[in-house]
Amino acid sequence: MPIDLRNLSAKELGTLIAKAKEQQTKLAKRTPIATVRGKITKFAKAEGYTLEELFGAPGRSSAKTAAKPVASRAGRKLGKVAPKYRNPANPKETWTGRGKHPRWMAALIAKGKKADDFLIKKK
Repeated sequence: MPIDLRNLSAKELGTLIAKAKEQQTKLAKRTPIATVRGKITKFAKAEGYTLEELFGAPGRSSAKTAAKPVASRAGRKLGKVAPKYRNPANPKETWTGRGKHPRWMAALIAKGKKADDFLIKKK
């Protein structure tokens, strides 16, 4: 949130400067984050836990992850998948069958076609 310094009075500027210096002093006294992170990781490992077990994976709520450990996806590689469906109107448009239907397929299904109608024939 940017502060427009031009609209502040001398008293307001003084208060702002004092608060900024106070915050700067507080931050300077803190232990570096890398050091704290290392200590926490070391302690968790010593107790037989992973950080994911204790705090959950990033982006997931702790209520869900507290009951069960989170499987790590780091290093997991998904291979390429051959296309399974082809757009009859534009053969360059294909779909592997993973995820949501592409727009072209959703539109044709809405018109009464079936997904099996677009299967790529194996030779």
